[in-house]
Amino acid sequence: MGKSSKYVAKVPDENGIIPYSDEEHAVWRDLYSRQIDIIQGRACQEFLDGLDMLKLPTDRIPQPTEVSRILHERTGWQVEPVPALINFDRFFRLLAERKFPAASFIRTREEMEYLQEPDIFHEIFGHTAMLTHQAFADFTEAYGKAGVKASREERVFLARLYWFTVEFGLLQTADGIRIYGGGIASSPGETIYSLESDQPLRRPFDPIDALRTPYRIDIFQTVYYVLDRMDDLFELAGADLLALIREARALGQFEPTYPPKQKEAA
Repeated sequence: MGKSSKYVAKVPDENGIIPYSDEEHAVWRDLYSRQIDIIQGRACQEFLDGLDMLKLPTDRIPQPTEVSRILHERTGWQVEPVPALINFDRFFRLLAERKFPAASFIRTREEMEYLQEPDIFHEIFGHTAMLTHQAFADFTEAYGKAGVKASREERVFLARLYWFTVEFGLLQTADGIRIYGGGIASSPGETIYSLESDQPLRRPFDPIDALRTPYRIDIFQTVYYVLDRMDDLFELAGADLLALIREARALGQFEPTYPPKQKEAA
């Protein structure tokens, strides 16, 4: 959110319609076709139900206006087109207003496998399905409101809570552990890795633990937190998140479980 991006945002016209090229639509088609197969039996039922409600097009990039109509009917949310990267002030303010910021560009074919900054596929396919679920939507709104009030130092901790829930959260179900985090659900490699690899740690979700856990954005995660039930997020939405941050700060940060980032050669 504070870094630069090589991607340029698409600007909606006066009717809120974003123009995309045939190639950009084709990239969406190929990403959707691949990922919809991979998440079967791996994404939680709430995620799959959300996709069914949204009825996202398979052959073109959906417009924020059409996704917003369904979200607003379900949970009062809408999608807000934004540049490739926005600052934390705007990010938290939008969430507090029940507007999900969606970068309006789509990745190139050279970065189909991994993209560090979030594009329209990550935002729409990965995140909006869960925003049809009230507990998840309410938690995301409460998170945004906490971020508006938080100090710069507190926002570092809030970023961790978002990372281990909205982006990379797992859920315990009667059928086993399933995915609900959009960062996993929009990534073919991490979808499989998060559930089937024996390398990462999968810890029971505890908000204090999540707030104390550092992470890297450029690798598959070394730690995932597993919710017992989706309504736990609803209960967390009613908690004093800034008080939880104060508790986590007093306890101190966990030691990183990931390797240090390699310095680039001069």
